[in-house]
Amino acid sequence: MDSVDLEVLRSAVAWRRQGHGVTLATVVETWGSAPRPVGAMLAIRGDGMVSGSVSGGCVEDDMIEKLTGQSAPVRPQLLTYGVTREQAERFGLPCGGRLAIVVEPVADPAHDPHPLEVLEQLLAASDRRELSVRALDMESGRMSLSPGSRNDILSFDGKVLRTVHGPLWRLLVIGAGQLSRYLAEMARTLDYRVTVCDPREEYVFGWDVPGVDLVRTMPDDTVVAMELDSRCAVVALTHDPKLDDLALMEALKSPAFYVGALGSRANNEKRRRRLAEFDVSEAEIARLFGPVGLPIGSKSPPEIAVSILAEMTAVRRGMLQPGSGERTLAPRTAVTSGAACS
Repeated sequence: MDSVDLEVLRSAVAWRRQGHGVTLATVVETWGSAPRPVGAMLAIRGDGMVSGSVSGGCVEDDMIEKLTGQSAPVRPQLLTYGVTREQAERFGLPCGGRLAIVVEPVADPAHDPHPLEVLEQLLAASDRRELSVRALDMESGRMSLSPGSRNDILSFDGKVLRTVHGPLWRLLVIGAGQLSRYLAEMARTLDYRVTVCDPREEYVFGWDVPGVDLVRTMPDDTVVAMELDSRCAVVALTHDPKLDDLALMEALKSPAFYVGALGSRANNEKRRRRLAEFDVSEAEIARLFGPVGLPIGSKSPPEIAVSILAEMTAVRRGMLQPGSGERTLAPRTAVTSGAACS
């Protein structure tokens, strides 16, 4: 779940504490060109005010009409949109897209404080950058919360909805320079748990980016210790081959979905030749994005950070594939049912 949807939950909790009725809505399945991904959330207040989005505006008006006032649900239920051509045209779903949405009332804490307590515990865990899984029983409306893992994804079998909350994605940045600050701050807004690694005393002195882990170990040791998986990215930014190359040698052997290195095209070609002299295969070297970032003409550190995160997002969404440093766009594919809420 991303930070936008966590803000939906914060709004829901605040509204309920203020005495408003609240209904939560979660996208649990999509077909065709769905405007919002599985896991997207919407909170609807009793007076029709909303926070978040499940369709980019296509079906929200209909949901407000159905879920407020006397029509407010008393227990969880499943809504579907875009099943027929008439519905698709009425609600503006593109290309015949369809949505399945679980809606659930948040009980009045004066009568049943448990649901609100669960949501508050979930938000507190997320603030601590911990993963949680919330389970909703469709028949009883009861919630439960349990620790999550990086392998958890949203699931719905018609009886129980399980949603994952917290920083599913991780980013390791090598180097604690100025660019790293911008990259770390921006990455946090995109729901990465960020670790910055720099063993150099002169660079870590004064590092004060909140919510970012700073480690002083050698980069290769850091990569190994983090046990990178397919939801991890590694970006080397020191310009020092002794540090960057150490991290890259380990990261390129890992399942990390993105590995990039700062530097000119010429310097990155020299880097590839250096890596080939060690135990790094040609296929592994081909995974390297270098020069790092999409070519958007960026010059300043904030602009370069934007280009890096844009490239990471394109890879994460399946729109860009690594290959000898070249940017090769992948064909756009439709969102399928059961997709992970990433």
